[in-house]
Amino acid sequence: MLSAGLHHSGGLNSLHRSVSDRSSLKSATVPSTVRIASKGRTPSHIRATAQKSGQRGPVAPSALATMPAINETVASIAYSDEWRQLEEHLGEVDKLHLRDLLSDEARCNELFFEHNGITCDFSRQRVTPKTVKLLRNLAGAANLKTKISQMFAGEHLNVTEDRAVLHPALRAPRDEKIYDGKKNVVPEVWEVLDKIKGFSNKVRSGEWLGVTGKPLTDVVAIGIGGSFLGPLFVHTALRTNHEAAFEAEGRQLRFLANVDPVDVARALNGLKPETTLVVVVSKTFTTAETMLNARTVRTWLTAELGAEATAKHMVAVSTNLKLVKAFGIDPENAFGFWDWVGGRYSVTSAVGMVPLSLQYGFEVMETFLQGAWDVDTHFRDAPFEENIPVQLGLASIWNVSFLGYAARAILPYTQALSKLAPHIQQVSMESNGKGVAIDGSRLPFESGEVDFGEPGTNGQHSFYQLIHQGRVIPCEFIGILKSQQSVYLKGFIWGINSFDQWGVELGKVLAAKVRTAVNTCRTKNKSLTPADGFNHSTTKLLNKYLQGKAQLLYPEPRDVFPCELIEGEVCRPPTSYL
Repeated sequence: MLSAGLHHSGGLNSLHRSVSDRSSLKSATVPSTVRIASKGRTPSHIRATAQKSGQRGPVAPSALATMPAINETVASIAYSDEWRQLEEHLGEVDKLHLRDLLSDEARCNELFFEHNGITCDFSRQRVTPKTVKLLRNLAGAANLKTKISQMFAGEHLNVTEDRAVLHPALRAPRDEKIYDGKKNVVPEVWEVLDKIKGFSNKVRSGEWLGVTGKPLTDVVAIGIGGSFLGPLFVHTALRTNHEAAFEAEGRQLRFLANVDPVDVARALNGLKPETTLVVVVSKTFTTAETMLNARTVRTWLTAELGAEATAKHMVAVSTNLKLVKAFGIDPENAFGFWDWVGGRYSVTSAVGMVPLSLQYGFEVMETFLQGAWDVDTHFRDAPFEENIPVQLGLASIWNVSFLGYAARAILPYTQALSKLAPHIQQVSMESNGKGVAIDGSRLPFESGEVDFGEPGTNGQHSFYQLIHQGRVIPCEFIGILKSQQSVYLKGFIWGINSFDQWGVELGKVLAAKVRTAVNTCRTKNKSLTPADGFNHSTTKLLNKYLQGKAQLLYPEPRDVFPCELIEGEVCRPPTSYL
């Protein structure tokens, strides 16, 4: 569920897609130049361009002809009343400190969202209730609700390639109807899923054996980009899940993406060809890096087992059955997917389901699909006021296009999600890392952010210094209430903008205060209140955390700060940052 939810926030990043999509703004009533005249204003991006060229004061209509071309439908949202109101609202927000915003209990409650085990706290974003209302108005102006409906209805939102965007169909129940044109694609999806189930069960049960008669207990998945990052993320997340780990006992799953011989050696190190099954993932079976690695691993297999090993020890995720057969793989052992599945959204297709089902069993992965579909339907059906993916997307619009924050830190406080940031880097940056509209014209606003991240405690000792005292970087903290959930991880996500603070030492001071309060509540079996010294947002979030945790079974550790060890140094931990 967490993965699917973040797919929507990053991969769709709903409004960023809408404002740069021609078909989403057909309601624009007049060309951009007419709207400029009628509004009597020059948008900030035009003013900035003019000023860079030495021009001062208002920009005359005649000067617009010399500016870089702007797609009319894209420009219409940038010149809309809703966009202008947000630009004007910036002046109000600039006067507010996040500390003061967090002291507003009503605001904190309004920005706290929950859905089926996911808790999302937006109170640490630099927004007011008015900001949220204006952003929702902007979503309305961009016809976002219509765009969401069109996506699930199979309309060709990928206009440059004239394709539907139907990755939600990959996890739809059997009785669901999702159309590409007049064709319900769900039966085809389940035909492939049933084939994956049958094959993975044969391999795992020992019915499918290698050429030497030994079970195939080790899997190497060869792919790159979306054929690698999504499945690797899910695999890393499931490895410590109790149910999934039980099903994977005695098995190994490794991934190979880089053509560097060192990575090939790493992927094959310690494996035996006689017990290894290789999954080659390439839709066209022509991806240069993937096919180079596939040929290398094929040589590794056949050098010891003979040429016949290819047919028994290699399978494909591809639609090019001719090249699959020419490579030596039986086309019956190829698992297909469709043009309406983008690579970065393909983890719930055969791309991810084949290697992951071989490792964890199809039943575990089917539950994962059910969690993804739950978030899909929440995204499709929930009103914007309750819609977590929409709120995540709107927060990104505000941070990037209005506040000018160019980066986003993804900070999971669990090692199980250590591969989330690289996955989101591709999902988000490949989707929205574009400075031009679909017709090649320049976008009149900043879009997309630079995503980076690391598991929380590791990050605290590397780039958190920059976050605390260098630049303002919106952060998405991710934590797990119950580390042993069945199959899919349920977490809570909240955004925070980090302002000027003490550097690395501050993190230790803040952590000590929080830990002391949490441990006290655990041992005394009570909840936190504002009297414990935290703002309303922190109090609510910590109580949510406490509800999902067992009684404390170990003594509270004590941090020793450098100033305690250096004579003459005085500790002055700040008291007003939480």
